[in-house]
Amino acid sequence: MLEKIFKLSVHGTTVKKELLAGLITFLTMSYILMVNPIILGETGMDKAALFTSTALVAMIATLLMAFLANIPVAQAPGMGMNTFFASTVVMTMGYSWQFALTAVFIEGIIFILLTCFNIREILVRKIPQTLKNAIPAGIGLFIAFIGLQQAGIVVANPHTMVTLGDWTNNGIWVALFGLITIGALLARNIPGAILIGILSSTVLALVLGVTHLPEGAIVSVPPSIAPIFAQFEWTQVFSFDMLIVVFTFLMVNLFDTIGTLVGVASKAGLMDKKGNFPQVKKALFADALGTTIGSVMGNSVVTSYVESASGVAAGGRTGLTAVSTALMFMIALFLSPIFLIVPVQATAPALIIVGLFMLSSVLNINFSDYTESIPAYLTIIVMPFTYSIAEGIIFGILGFVFIKFLTGKVKDISIPIYLIALLFFIKIIIDVVIRV
Repeated sequence: MLEKIFKLSVHGTTVKKELLAGLITFLTMSYILMVNPIILGETGMDKAALFTSTALVAMIATLLMAFLANIPVAQAPGMGMNTFFASTVVMTMGYSWQFALTAVFIEGIIFILLTCFNIREILVRKIPQTLKNAIPAGIGLFIAFIGLQQAGIVVANPHTMVTLGDWTNNGIWVALFGLITIGALLARNIPGAILIGILSSTVLALVLGVTHLPEGAIVSVPPSIAPIFAQFEWTQVFSFDMLIVVFTFLMVNLFDTIGTLVGVASKAGLMDKKGNFPQVKKALFADALGTTIGSVMGNSVVTSYVESASGVAAGGRTGLTAVSTALMFMIALFLSPIFLIVPVQATAPALIIVGLFMLSSVLNINFSDYTESIPAYLTIIVMPFTYSIAEGIIFGILGFVFIKFLTGKVKDISIPIYLIALLFFIKIIIDVVIRV
């Protein structure tokens, strides 16, 4: 049955590999179960209900990706968008969280329509090949930066933005132990290297007091999502501010998802000879449905998780990997104390190592042609430095359009790319209006 549904042999994988890859993906992104309720809870939303909602939304959206697109990509409420939801829409603009939820719902419906009419698919296909080669590398640096932060190796600094962390922090030693362990196992071609590294680091974390065994019951009934379920506010649906919020959600989520899908699909070998991703429409439809369903269940914008690359690095190639990840989220609903034992310092090495795997795509960039290499370079460096996949794509496309235009290579710029660049300018203006 699994072979028939997921075509495992066609993708050169096995049930064992897929299930293991799904577990690794879950472990590297499970932090969302703790972080999302904290961020959205600042708006006045019920934090207990948000925990349940986050797990359920991640499970449902990831299953949609598994069965509609058959790709090893997990989904959950997105970091960045939850911050925009809470900090900008509610705390800065002064609207209720119900207003923000309504904006997410509208954005989801618009995404479904855009996907049905192939508009999102066209955008993906028209992205210049040089940027398609740059996106995986940029994502690699981005997730490596996330891993270094989670490990405590890189920390904030008021003068230099970032600096080396405090060596007296035991979490750093846990992460470095995991990094060396995974590296050595990979060099020796030991199966399950990433998972072994995560588990061994967790044991060291317990010894050093970075994490602790759960106290009390390890099985609990999930809190109800009734306080946040379908809490929409329609009175201001036609206001200018609603338009601004929905447009911002649309633009950031669109290119965040596109970037993740292109990057992960590239490393999973799911791209065709022309550099296109055949399953992109189904994947984007799963993403749109996930966001719409997520808003009904009281959550922020759902997006494809870049941490899915960790599962791909472990051998995940089909939707069975996503099914495995979804099952972990379901189990976490009832066994959250067990999963919370694994600290971020133990999963951080997996992200750092996966960053290495993603960098190889730079070999396909034509560095001798500056009209190709400069946009690719901007894409790669802006992603980690702005902490946003979407912003990296924005800089890359704008750089591509300007440089090609100014050097007389206008034939290399397609009409959809011109339109995308125009939309980016509109987004920049909207960002200015929001900040003013």
